[in-house]
Amino acid sequence: MRKLIVLGIVGFAAQLIDGALGMAYGVTSSTLMLSTGLAPVVASASVHLAEVGTTVASGVAHMRFGNVDWTMVRRLGVPGAVGGFLGATVLGSVSTEWAAPLMAGLLCLLGVYVLVRFTLGSIRPVAGKPPLRARFLTPLGLVAGFVDATGGGGWGPVATPTLLVSGRVEPRKVIGSVDTSEFLVASAASIGFLITLGRQGVNLGYALALFAGGLVAAPIAAYLVRVIPPKLLGSLVGGFIVLVNVRTLLREFEVVGGPATAAYLSILAIWVAAIAWSVRSLRLEQAADAEAEAEAELVAVVAG
Repeated sequence: MRKLIVLGIVGFAAQLIDGALGMAYGVTSSTLMLSTGLAPVVASASVHLAEVGTTVASGVAHMRFGNVDWTMVRRLGVPGAVGGFLGATVLGSVSTEWAAPLMAGLLCLLGVYVLVRFTLGSIRPVAGKPPLRARFLTPLGLVAGFVDATGGGGWGPVATPTLLVSGRVEPRKVIGSVDTSEFLVASAASIGFLITLGRQGVNLGYALALFAGGLVAAPIAAYLVRVIPPKLLGSLVGGFIVLVNVRTLLREFEVVGGPATAAYLSILAIWVAAIAWSVRSLRLEQAADAEAEAEAELVAVVAG
């Protein structure tokens, strides 16, 4: 019962992050589930089954706040479902001995990607660019869906930053559309896991606990996406994912003592620097916005 309560809290936190950032439900949940010693394929299967429910709740909430572009949902979600099904089949056939370091390695790379993209990248849309086409969204969805199933998460970390840095879609529409289309990916991946593993491969109790926590967080996250700076949240989440999965990798390869300590300290130093950089960047952006607004008001007064 205690583990189910903890997983409910994990599901709440993961959905809160995912709904506000457009990513990291699967990555966060799988990372924490792996750290408890759960088999990688069971962790991924349980997370994706929970996501079938949480993505519905998240999609409805984002739809109510006008955060969904349905054309993007269709063009991204359908190939994503194909990739998710293929990824579930691949992970189900990988031996347990290699599955843990494989998943931890993928999650670590995704964490680095999130950390770098949101700390150093621009996430503001650029006016005048043409809309995204299917020839761009289809391969993106296919790759993101495959990585999502094999890594226990990755739909958001691959799809969301790529769409944000394109500068062609409003950030809240990117987040809402990616979250909504994830229903198709989670459903296809769950079917793939059930075919490959059977019912014994999915822990229904874990999935329900994650779902319950995520269900509570979904409407809160859909609102917070309007007020939380994604740059700062991305830096916080990315560093956390890297740290936890590096710990898993070091344990898998029996790296202890001085080398392990050096690795942890290096990651912590980079993480703190990334957070500080994000805070500084946000302050500079706010100052620039305030200056631009003041200039606009002055021009309006002079013109009037």
